[in-house]
Parts: sequence; structure tokens; C-alpha cells
Amino acid sequence: MFIIDAHLDLATNALSLNRDLKLPVQAIRDKERFLELTDTQDRGNGTVSLPALRQGNVGLVVATIIARFSAVGRPIPSLNLVGWHSFEQAYAFAQGQLAWYRVMEDQGELTQITNLPELDAHLALWADVTIPNETKPVGYILSLEGADSIIDPSYLHRYYENGLRAIGPAHFGPGRYAAGTHSDGSGLTYPGRELLREMDNLNLILDLTHLTDKGFFEAIDLFRGTVWASHQNCRALVRGERQFSDDQLRAIIERDGVIGGALDTWMLHNDVKLGGHDSPRALGINLEKLVDHFDHICQLAGNANHIAFGTDLDGLFGLEQSPYDLDTIADLPKYESILSRRGYSQADIDKIFNGNWLRLFRRTWGK
Repeated sequence: MFIIDAHLDLATNALSLNRDLKLPVQAIRDKERFLELTDTQDRGNGTVSLPALRQGNVGLVVATIIARFSAVGRPIPSLNLVGWHSFEQAYAFAQGQLAWYRVMEDQGELTQITNLPELDAHLALWADVTIPNETKPVGYILSLEGADSIIDPSYLHRYYENGLRAIGPAHFGPGRYAAGTHSDGSGLTYPGRELLREMDNLNLILDLTHLTDKGFFEAIDLFRGTVWASHQNCRALVRGERQFSDDQLRAIIERDGVIGGALDTWMLHNDVKLGGHDSPRALGINLEKLVDHFDHICQLAGNANHIAFGTDLDGLFGLEQSPYDLDTIADLPKYESILSRRGYSQADIDKIFNGNWLRLFRRTWGK
């Protein structure tokens, strides 16, 4: 089945971690182990590359640009991403990530999707079984994870012209436009409110992921357009502000949004220690754990119209912090049998694999 993954940090892996994503996953692991790299916890344990996406029939992804501002330049908590000392530096670094996506387009590895005709053409290509997957470009929809690199509203328009179609205003820690995870209850800033109004004018999608509880409800009240949570699980099952409460999930459901289930073990099991200290196998964290979160959202919604994949599998963690029965992202097709065994109909499995995201894209871009 054709799979859509609504959250991958491809450019961050290519540039910040110096990974050649054209290589098979095992080749990237072998190189990092040979070089004895230890700057991030996932060195030698990565799970995502372009060949692995094709192998798993993951033909369309939401791919991010991440470029943070920090007045003191401190790394993101628990991660190794430094905040730039000025918005101009953040923007310049973001443009480097955009340049990598463009080169991948030039080489036929990726193709950018910005509207319905491009989406339909890409789906038709991937539906053609006479063409081998390994020769097909992976489609990508460009998203900002954290909006710090938008220097002022004119730069938002530049981003839009470059194909940007979704923005998550927050990431980890304080942000220019919104407070993010671990920000002690702050919400949207004044520039953040202005940003959301201009996003509405451009018909951009608002990614609610990483917003604080306060910021979430401020954003959902102010923003009139399409909302999603690209990589988000349920607080009712896993404690902590990084997950969404039932009230937040209901708010997304009421707006006909979609929640992308994430595969970070930290979001699948209570009290997992970041940094690979806890063994996923010892804790019993397998792929099926995500279905518990799907089930919970389905109970809130009364249907399966609001769940899908937003794996975040390359979000600066790897095998050390992934379900133990996953080797690479090419294992996502295992969910067809897992979901069937859990009682999901084939129609609902189709929605989870691609249909729910496609419904959201068509509704948004058909305006």
C-alpha cells in the first residue's frame, strides 16, 4: 500500500548530521560506526534513507526545515541542535536546507508537491506498477518545524513562493512566534499571532505539534484554516506535555484535522529515558504500541478519519529509541497486518496509510 508519512526531518539529517540519504540505511550506519561518531545518540542507529522510503512504498512525506534562534546559542534540550544567534543566521541556515531539497529534486530523488495537480500526477506515478519504485522520486511537502527563520512577514511570502505549505510555529523551548515543548506554559507571542493571520491569508496548514497547552488553544481559536498535528500521541496513555490531552485531540477532530502517530519510544511508553538508556525490547515497546494511541483517538472521534502516520523516525533518534520490531522505515507496511489483527477494516487501514492525509490535502488545496 502507498504510505504517507507526515513528519520527517530529511534536511536536518543531511546537513546537520552529514548523512548521505541516497545511501541505504545500513551503509549510513556502517560509515558512522567506522568513524566512531558520538555527537548524537542515534549515530550508527539511523532508520531513514531515500532507498528505505522507496522500499517501504513511502512515496510521499512532509519534510521539514528546522532552523532555531537562541539569544544565547544553547542547544535544544536533550538534543544537539544549536540555536542561531540571529534570525538572519537562522534564515540562512534554513536556505541551506532548502538548497539540499532542490539538489535532490535535480537528481530525481525527490519531487516537491505544492498543489492538487502535482499531487495527482505523483499519485499516478506511484500507482504505476510497471515502473520500479527505486526509479521513482519520493514526493515531499515542505514544512517549517519552528518558525524562527521567518525574519518578518515578507519572508513568509518568500517561503511560500519556495513551496512551503505548512508551519509548526514552535519546536523545543522558547521561540520567536510561540513557546514550544519544555517552555513552562507560555503561549503565542504577538508576532506569532500576526504570523497565524498571514498563514490564513496564504492558506498554509498550521501544525499544532510542539505547542504548549496555552499556545495550542490560543492558536486553535485564532487560526481559521486547516490544522494538523504532524507527529503527536495521546497524553491519556503517555504522560507529559509533549502528548496532547483529550481536549486538544477533540479540538483537532472538530476541525477535521489529522493526528500523525509518532514512533519515538519516549512517546509510546511512560518514563522512557532519552539518550538510549532504556531498551525498547526490555520495555516491550513494539510497533503495535502506536495502535493503542490510534484506538484512543478513534474512540474520541467515533471513527478512523483522524489518524495516520507522522513517524518522526529521523528526529535525532534511531534504533535505540524506536520500536524493537522496526529496523528501518521500510517496515511501516507491517502495520497492515497489525491493524487488521486489531480489528481495523481494510477501508480504515487505507485511511491510516494515506487516505486521511489525502482528504486533508484535497480539502485544503481545493479552496
